Amino acid sequence: MLRITRQADYGIVLLTQFARSNARVFSARELADRTLIPLPMVGKILKRLLQEGLLTSQRGTRGGYRLAEQPQRITVGRIISALDGPVAITDCTSEQPAECGIEDACPVSSAWRRINNEVIQALDRVSLAEMTCPVGDPLGAFTGSRRRSARE
Repeated sequence: MLRITRQADYGIVLLTQFARSNARVFSARELADRTLIPLPMVGKILKRLLQEGLLTSQRGTRGGYRLAEQPQRITVGRIISALDGPVAITDCTSEQPAECGIEDACPVSSAWRRINNEVIQALDRVSLAEMTCPVGDPLGAFTGSRRRSARE
């Protein structure tokens, strides 16, 4: 089964709070209260997103975190990579492939690399802004525009 980690899932949930709030600063406690994600996990994720350049921090009584870029410029693939590391659906598609014993004669490794690249491209086509839209309303609620269907 292909799954992103809970940390990456929660990271996307946290970042959607920022995206919906138009450059607002949030404290870790406020984000934990809003999302019901445990505060220690929120702190860990925010620290990692700060290190990876997706957030900036501000000290002081009104301190906290904010998005480092516009939500339209941050992709789901970038968020997942920041929290989980590079996407690799098999060992042979990772940046440091594990030796499996059949790599020299493997008939499917090139197909797995192609599939892995497609997954990465798909994740990079979805922005954080799009993740804030209700299901069934791709882009409409956030940007004020709708994609045209094939019938229009």
